[in-house]
Amino acid sequence: MADPQLVVDIGRQALLLALTIAGPLLLGGLMVGLAVGIFQAVTQIHEMTLTFIPKILTILGVLLLLMPWMIVKLLDFTVTLFGRIPALIH
Repeated sequence: MADPQLVVDIGRQALLLALTIAGPLLLGGLMVGLAVGIFQAVTQIHEMTLTFIPKILTILGVLLLLMPWMIVKLLDFTVTLFGRIPALIH
């Protein structure tokens, strides 16, 4: 039977990893959205579709830039998780 503390620890690590991986993407989109919002407020151009293209391009750029790091983080977590399987079974 698995120790409840071990299961909670695995869940906590998974959530922390998800936040760590999603954080740079969300932060990049937030910064670009804020910059576009300020630009729209200053120029009084309130086009709803103006924010989407810069955000998409920024998130795509950050994703391409950080993809190797993200893959390494996910692989490390997966290897650690598979290493814990015997402890979960007993």
